[in-house]
Amino acid sequence: MAQHTELLVATNNAGKVRELSQLLSGALLRLRLLSEFEGVAVAEETGTTFAENAVLKALHYSSHAGLLTLSDDSGLVVDALGGAPGVYSARYAGAGATYAERMRKLLAEVDSTGDADRRARFVCVIAVADPSDNTVVTFDGVCEGRLAHAPRGAGGFGYDPLFIPEGYDKTFGELPEQVKHSLSHRARALAGAVRHLRERFAGQAPA
Repeated sequence: MAQHTELLVATNNAGKVRELSQLLSGALLRLRLLSEFEGVAVAEETGTTFAENAVLKALHYSSHAGLLTLSDDSGLVVDALGGAPGVYSARYAGAGATYAERMRKLLAEVDSTGDADRRARFVCVIAVADPSDNTVVTFDGVCEGRLAHAPRGAGGFGYDPLFIPEGYDKTFGELPEQVKHSLSHRARALAGAVRHLRERFAGQAPA
């Protein structure tokens, strides 16, 4: 198999691996995971934007693995908190905090603002780095919605049980996976990435 048909999905987050694998299932690419590569240092997310973090991770892992690499940076942006947790979504309650602890902290802070609208959005930036020519391209996706008053549902991962997408009354934790995948921030960013991959590496026209 030609190397360019292999795609390293550069994340150790099991939820992201599962979701990205499902979303990429029709892209005619052989997915490789970080767990298959030993001794690769974890990329430090030192960027101040989702795009900066996605790019630095894609370039870091692509240079180590020598493979076409897809990385994403994503998070929850809450209006009442001035855009927090944002790029710090995974570290919002401190290193090693559970998803439940992060959600409790977030809810307490939103409740303390007295904000009634609870407007929020999930944002995702996907970067694809190609070590053959040292190029990197990015794709954005946004899903608007609002926060529930308490976690609901056991589906998804991260802040999904708190997020109610616009036009729905159920959280991402309650909605079927196929519905989430049709409108999520990650699905929207990945749609652009898949078109790029098909055109450049699989010789296919965009879907």
